[in-house]
Amino acid sequence: MKKAIKLILPIFICFLVGGTAGHFQENSLTNWYPLLYKSTLTPPNYLFPIVWSFLYLCMGLSIGLILISETEKKRDLLQLFGIQLFLNFTWSILFFHQQNPLFGFINILLLDIYVLLYILKSFPIKKVSAYLFFPYLLWLCLATYLNGYIVLYN
Repeated sequence: MKKAIKLILPIFICFLVGGTAGHFQENSLTNWYPLLYKSTLTPPNYLFPIVWSFLYLCMGLSIGLILISETEKKRDLLQLFGIQLFLNFTWSILFFHQQNPLFGFINILLLDIYVLLYILKSFPIKKVSAYLFFPYLLWLCLATYLNGYIVLYN
């Protein structure tokens, strides 16, 4: 039972953080974001909740697998995970709620670094945990480009 909770709770937390961040985006998604010049590589709006649902599932499962492992590095990985989740959340605040693409860009660059660190540190301990973060890293690379594009052209 404890293992199931350690797997399910992080997934729930990821979705909770994502849902809360989404709340801060609502007004800007209709009143500000549509007016920005965006890259032709910008995915359609309907795709974002689908992708983020998949990513939050992978992220939560990744750290959950670390939590049920026997590694002595759980605390370090949990700290890295917490920092990247905080940066993920604050990006929505900076970019959408404060409508500040530059601060959002700085934030997402830090997020990229912490996600990469998490992958590198988790790989020797639980390879599947690292692999579960690869789709997230790929999506963040696209998001970083899109955020940078908005900084440059708006």
